[in-house]
Amino acid sequence: MIQIIETVREMQTFSESLRRQGKTIAFVPTMGFFHEGHLDLMREGRKRADCLVVSIYVNPTQFGPAEDLDRYPRDFDRDHRMAESVGVDVIYFPSNPEMYPPHYQTYVNVEEVTDNLCGLSRPGHFRGVTTVCCKLFNIVKPHVTIFGKKDFQQLTAIRRMVEDLNMDLTVVAMPTTREADGLAMSSRNTYLKPEMRESALSLSRSLKRAQERYACGDRDATSIIEEAKTFILSHPYTKIDYVQICDTATMKDAERIEGICVMALAVRVGNTRLIDNSVFGEPLEL
Repeated sequence: MIQIIETVREMQTFSESLRRQGKTIAFVPTMGFFHEGHLDLMREGRKRADCLVVSIYVNPTQFGPAEDLDRYPRDFDRDHRMAESVGVDVIYFPSNPEMYPPHYQTYVNVEEVTDNLCGLSRPGHFRGVTTVCCKLFNIVKPHVTIFGKKDFQQLTAIRRMVEDLNMDLTVVAMPTTREADGLAMSSRNTYLKPEMRESALSLSRSLKRAQERYACGDRDATSIIEEAKTFILSHPYTKIDYVQICDTATMKDAERIEGICVMALAVRVGNTRLIDNSVFGEPLEL
């Protein structure tokens, strides 16, 4: 039976007790409304530690004023059942006042790797992400935390923060979990109208086409990007936020694909903003 913990003090006390017993803690931070991708992260956490903790918290500091904070999908009972099915031990389910009490004024800002991509189109987003993750790591006290590669820039920022701040924590990255048709799983996929599904698939299909060009020896980032943009915009309902190829260490734009680079996409399909990516120089996951 899953234990539900709602306060910082109780969560810290619980984790400290486990640590004193020599037990290990795996942690999956989420905003809830689980899908199979979340469950894959939890399954990995289950393998890696004695206790598996999952947080459910829709973090207001990572949403911009015109974004979907109020309508972000939520269903705690459904999430509870799904977490139980994969062996979660604890759900940490704090309120906003618990995470950001009155007079709160401290933030964690990871700089260079957040300057590009979503850092440009969603000002303040990564400050919110790194702040809440830093707080959650201090509250849950995990030995290992599991993140998906779907938001590659987020993963990079978290790894940078953990290293720069000397956090005693291992960050594990898991491949993007996809629907049978290739669409990257996301809680926001529920916003898509049926007639927009084919257009949403243009993201993963453009990445696959880019990987095919890379496999044939093409290393010109500009031409690969332009082909992807043309392909995506040939579908109805699409509006590109960005299509870029970046060095995975710096997240700066690359003119040529040398070493390990990531092709990252953010596209609006109707009113739904979708992201996806694929890494060049690693085994193809699409």
